[in-house]
Amino acid sequence: MANYEEKRFEGRPRVIVTRRLLPLTEARMRELFDVRLREVDVPMTRDALAAAMRECEVFVPCVTDHIDSQLIEQAGPDLRLIASFGMGTEHIDLAAAHARRIMVTNTPGVFTDDTADLTLALIILTARRFAEGERVLREGSWGGWGPAELLGQSLGGKRLGIVGMGRIGQAVAHRARAFGMAVRYHNRHRFPAAIENMLAAHYEPDLDRLLAESDFVTLHCPASPQTHHLIDARRLGLMKPNACIVNTARGQLIDEDALIAALTEGRIAAAGLDVFATEPDVNPRLLATPNLVAIPHLGSATVEGREAAGDRIIANIRFWADGHRPPDMVLPALP
Repeated sequence: MANYEEKRFEGRPRVIVTRRLLPLTEARMRELFDVRLREVDVPMTRDALAAAMRECEVFVPCVTDHIDSQLIEQAGPDLRLIASFGMGTEHIDLAAAHARRIMVTNTPGVFTDDTADLTLALIILTARRFAEGERVLREGSWGGWGPAELLGQSLGGKRLGIVGMGRIGQAVAHRARAFGMAVRYHNRHRFPAAIENMLAAHYEPDLDRLLAESDFVTLHCPASPQTHHLIDARRLGLMKPNACIVNTARGQLIDEDALIAALTEGRIAAAGLDVFATEPDVNPRLLATPNLVAIPHLGSATVEGREAAGDRIIANIRFWADGHRPPDMVLPALP
């Protein structure tokens, strides 16, 4: 564990958690650690984050807490572990933490199936225009069944383009096969033929071609300077008029102004979003588009997934306290 201390921690580590966790997780933390839990489930202010990082040995943030280099530089000398709740780590300046010899861990894999399930749900909802139908009922404007009423499209035989083929992208590919969809994927690296055969997925190195030829597109990329507005006005313009786009990854991947224009002008059929660029504030013009299915960041919102993430955090803290490398330790990317 180069550049990090390898010694057993004496006593109960001082732990501060930034958000409310499930009762089972919080109870276990009280048993094992000298923990300060949140009494109200609202995000900490920046000043509160800074104060917490000066007072603890283990800091447990969530993906909505932005832990930048300035906060890390101001952290107290006792802070040795940032055990983040969630798979993504783009909200933490990993290089700054590494420079301070502060370990960072995450909770990979625990939300894979839940997020993949939600992705398929959004694909179905956008394909079949279910959200529009629900609004018609709620508004009392439904005139009854008709052979040309709110026609959507079938999934069987359609081409699904997956952008980012990590754990979640692969899980989506598995599910898409059951619906008879043809899967194409774009990724930084191509998988070996054995994995492609297992997933029944074909590699497309050209993202523009993937967008132009897909009936449905789903995004599973991390947020980074390279992926910011990956789907912009030009790329939305490449998509078919009857195509749908789904995003359960990060809101910054799509230029929302360009998406609003594409939806409003009918240049794509629909969009399904679980994430937004400026959460929790969502552009009202985006929400006003009738061909949008919008869900408030529920990709990981299952009891089972949240309990599993809590278990992983506790395990990472215990490994660290025992002087071992935590199983989910994250290092900064190589330059």
